[in-house]
Amino acid sequence: MPGGYSGRVVAGVERGHPAYAGQAVYTRRFLGVYDAVVLGFNSRVFWRCPMARLVELYNKHVSGRHLDIGVGTGRLLDDCSFPVKPPSITLMDLNRDPLEVAAARLERYAPELHQANVLERWDLPPGSFDSVAMSLLLHCLPGRMPDKTVVFEHARTALAPRGVLFGATVLAEGVHHTPLSRLAMTALNRREDFSNLNDTLDDLDAGLTRTFESHEIQVQGAVAIFAAHAPA
Repeated sequence: MPGGYSGRVVAGVERGHPAYAGQAVYTRRFLGVYDAVVLGFNSRVFWRCPMARLVELYNKHVSGRHLDIGVGTGRLLDDCSFPVKPPSITLMDLNRDPLEVAAARLERYAPELHQANVLERWDLPPGSFDSVAMSLLLHCLPGRMPDKTVVFEHARTALAPRGVLFGATVLAEGVHHTPLSRLAMTALNRREDFSNLNDTLDDLDAGLTRTFESHEIQVQGAVAIFAAHAPA
């Protein structure tokens, strides 16, 4: 295994815990089709935000000291271009399976692995990253958007001066839904893979405004793509 586990083993994520449902689908079996289903079909057909747009986001903001949260299979990090070689990468997820799958894919970078709940204290050294990414993560977290945006406070603590937080999330309001995307989002919420029926663009903007010196949000299809900058 490249790198190693830098964090504690997470407790309290048994079935019934608020954070359990959104990560439970990410089994080894599902991760085998994740790229085709989530980054391929769902992103392109349902949310109308193709994977190439997410790779473009990474290419614009990823740094040589990067923290990636909600890692999936590591495909976006695998496809993006880092500004330095070799980069220092830390992968963070609540679920051990994505961490190990992504680490194997990114073995050439020897990433560090940190298993933790993004809504709780991260237990990472303050100011230790120049970029933090949380792509396709917020819509899986439990609660309303004002509750979820505690993750922005954690990210700001982890970022060095002039660091950037970036990511993308499917929202319920303030983005461009079609009948098909609305149907898909409702079904994913019913399955508890998503928890975003109350997530709005205004609440996302308010959370970023409250936490960061500056930020920008772009809407592509049903997805809000954001970047926020720590002060100098």
